[in-house]
Order: sequence, then C-alpha cells, then structure tokens
Amino acid sequence: MYSSIQDAICEPDFPGFPEEVSRARRWTRDVLRGSPFAEDAELIVSELSANAILHTASGRESGDFHLAVAVSAQVVAVSVTDDGGTGTAPTVERQDQDAEHGRGLGMVSAIAHRVVVHDSKAGRTVTAELFTDVRRGGHPC
Repeated sequence: MYSSIQDAICEPDFPGFPEEVSRARRWTRDVLRGSPFAEDAELIVSELSANAILHTASGRESGDFHLAVAVSAQVVAVSVTDDGGTGTAPTVERQDQDAEHGRGLGMVSAIAHRVVVHDSKAGRTVTAELFTDVRRGGHPC
C-alpha cells in the first residue's frame, strides 16, 4: 500500500477507548505497508494515542482522538490530535530506569527526527516526523 501513497494524508477518528489504540496501530501499519518506517510509525501512534486517552478529554465518555498520516518522498508524518482538557503540554521527561510513567514522549523523540506539539482551542496535536532521506538522528538540511 505504501508504494502507491505519495503526498497522501489519511485521517480517521477513533473513539477514546483503550482498545482503540490497537486499532489505530493496525490502521497505521496498513497505510504504511511496505514502508521502512511502518514499525516506527506504529510504535509512535501507539504511544501518542495512549497519551491522548490517558491524559486528555479524549479518554472521557464521548471523547475521541484524531489520527493523521502524511507520506511524501521526504517525510512520513504521524499526528495525533486529542480533545484537550488539560492545562499542561506534553513534555519529554528524563526518568530513572525504575519509573513506570513519563517515558513515552521521550521514546517518541528518540525514534522520530522531529516532534512538534501544537496547541489549539480544540485540543493538542503532537506530530512526529520521520525523514526518509537521512539517518536516524540526522537532519534533512
């Protein structure tokens, strides 16, 4: 499926239930089938979707989260938009190895070449970008 998608943006909404995280992962894997970034994107979607459900209004009754995957020759971008409802923005935290929480966005930042958090009145969007033409940890310019 990936080879036929260039500059595509696919955007489903998922109900804010924990079981929807696996559905979002599966959808991402299907969209990016054949891409060298499919597994990384799937892991990123899992973490960002779980965060939306656990830490925002997306996880409340009638809440949802929005998933977008954009693919071009230069980048695979994965975005999760939540329903808001929190006064704090997601941050990368340095946790000790015994910590049970707070490592997720750090993991996403380690996998992705760039992570951007955008706030709006409707919620928060976290976008992780995987650049197709550079090595992990490199920069496109």
